[in-house]
Amino acid sequence: MKKAESSVTNDKIYLLMNKPCGYVCSAVSDSHKTVYQLLTPELQNLVRNAKRGERLHTVGRLDCDTSGLLLLTTDGYYSHYLTAPEMNVQKTYRVRLKSPGKKQYIALARQGLILPAEKKSPELQSAPAEIRFTDETLFECEIKITEGKFHQVRRIFKALGNEVVKLERTAIGALTLPAWLAAGDYIEYHAPEFLSQNTPSL
Repeated sequence: MKKAESSVTNDKIYLLMNKPCGYVCSAVSDSHKTVYQLLTPELQNLVRNAKRGERLHTVGRLDCDTSGLLLLTTDGYYSHYLTAPEMNVQKTYRVRLKSPGKKQYIALARQGLILPAEKKSPELQSAPAEIRFTDETLFECEIKITEGKFHQVRRIFKALGNEVVKLERTAIGALTLPAWLAAGDYIEYHAPEFLSQNTPSL
């Protein structure tokens, strides 16, 4: 699906995007393309020139090398609801591993793991996570987390002795990435239609 013509109004805006790899979630970057470059000029104007509290922003972030579901909105309250640690909203990822996984990953992740330090993030204890293998070879799995620590999914599997080679977010709470939505495209919604259908379950 191609991007629909933007219909910016005074209503809150919600964009459900299929983020491609190679893009960052910052508004400005000297070394990478940003997800805001995928938007229409009218929507880009809400990033740069809107009043404080009305700016279009990403709800959390996805790493440059991670693809999948990314929500952008002008609704700060809804954004906080999705990202506040105390709300425990699940984020679901599809993972491809470098080496075959092991069934014991499931129990270990449920207990929480000590994640190794990486760049600006120190060693830390992760909250319990749910892992489900999706193929018999154990190379592919799904993981559900409720936190948003730096490189968290990749660090979980590093702590388990493996490496993530492909990572895609497929859901945030009840919000799911449509299978037909092409990389780089997005769907634009306005309240209250979006909120009535897509308030994430905890």
